[in-house]
Amino acid sequence: MTSSSDTPGHATRAHSFNSAAAQYAANRPSYPTALLDTIEELAGRPLAGARVADVGAGTGIATALLHARGADVIAVEPGDGMAAQFRHTLPDVPIVRGDGNHLPLGTASLDFLTYAQSWHWTDPAHSVPEALRVLRPGGALALWWNTGALDVPWLAEAAQRIDRYFGESIPANTKNVNTRVVDPTGRLGLTRREVRWSRRVPVDRHLANLGSHSVFLVHGEEASTAFLAEERDHLMRAFPDGLVEEVYDVVLLFATRA
Repeated sequence: MTSSSDTPGHATRAHSFNSAAAQYAANRPSYPTALLDTIEELAGRPLAGARVADVGAGTGIATALLHARGADVIAVEPGDGMAAQFRHTLPDVPIVRGDGNHLPLGTASLDFLTYAQSWHWTDPAHSVPEALRVLRPGGALALWWNTGALDVPWLAEAAQRIDRYFGESIPANTKNVNTRVVDPTGRLGLTRREVRWSRRVPVDRHLANLGSHSVFLVHGEEASTAFLAEERDHLMRAFPDGLVEEVYDVVLLFATRA
């Protein structure tokens, strides 16, 4: 078990995904259609034809959905490994290097600015004014996170096992997904929505998804491999057909630029 004093820093976590970009792309969950429906409803306009930047785009999971929806989307990604995987997955979608604290985008140039699983890697002191700068008047900021539905017993028990083993849990970055943490200044006037969805996957894909999270990546291969082997034995006893249903609550925080 890792003590809190050994917990790797924010920057180390943020860059840890680059070493596991292919694993991330292959196993991380996507997002439900209802999420994009909700964004359009709150914005009062469709994504189709809109100028959109997806920041912290990673391997392009959310960018692909926005592109398929008909958005004119550009991705912003700081990591070498993630950007390389993005280009492999979405060769026809433009990607630029940068992050939410310093957006390489023109002032008042966007209809939508999106962050999927990535706003918590920014510093709101910089990312809030940057978001307001690049959005046109009436443009929309949409931040969202897939969070594990911990009212589902097997997911709650799995989260407790991770917490006991590593001294922290996968939902650590999303437990405090609320307007005060996301925007301490209150400048954005965020609205919160939640969308529940699920996917049924083989145990091994579920474990590969777990292993792509920063809590595993920063604690090293030996510790992660040992935990995942134990977890596989536990899950195969609980789910002898080898399939699990991952249940998520997508937390959406939405704001419109005045």
